[in-house]
Amino acid sequence: MTKRQAAGGRECYHCRQWVGEGEQHDCWTTTEKALTTGLSEDLIDAWERLRETALEFGEQRVYASHRSIMFSRKACYFFVRPKKKVLEVCFFLGRKLKAPVVRQTLQSSKLKTAHLVHVTHRDQVEPPLTDWLREAFDTSETLTAKARAKARKSR
Repeated sequence: MTKRQAAGGRECYHCRQWVGEGEQHDCWTTTEKALTTGLSEDLIDAWERLRETALEFGEQRVYASHRSIMFSRKACYFFVRPKKKVLEVCFFLGRKLKAPVVRQTLQSSKLKTAHLVHVTHRDQVEPPLTDWLREAFDTSETLTAKARAKARKSR
C-alpha cells in the first residue's frame, strides 16, 4: 500500500490527478483563462480577435467545457480548441463548404455540417472565416429548431 492510498483518496481516471478523500474535484470544469494560458503571443492575439468578433454578432453564451471554449445561442454554433501551435476552430453550417482553409468537414447531424479551420495568427480572423462564423450564428437557431421539429415528428 502506498502512502497516498494509506492517506485515503483516489486517482481521477480522466486527468490522473490524485484527489484526496473528501476533496472536491471536477477536471471537466475549466475556464477560458486556463485553456489559453501558455499560448504564444500570436495565438493569444488570434484568440482575442476571434472572441471579440463573435461577441459582436449578438447575445450568446461563451463558456469553457473540457478542452474547448464554446460559443452558443440555444445550441453551440462554434467552438475553439486552443492547442500549442494552433487554435482549432470548428463551426456548424447548414451546408458543406469547399475552401482551402477548411481542413475537414464532418456531417454532425442531418442538418448541420461541422467545419474545422486552423488559426495561427490574428490576420487569419477575417473574411471568409468571420463571414462563416456570422452565418453559423445567424442560422444556429433555425437549424436547431428544424432538427427539434423533425425529432418531434418522428416520435
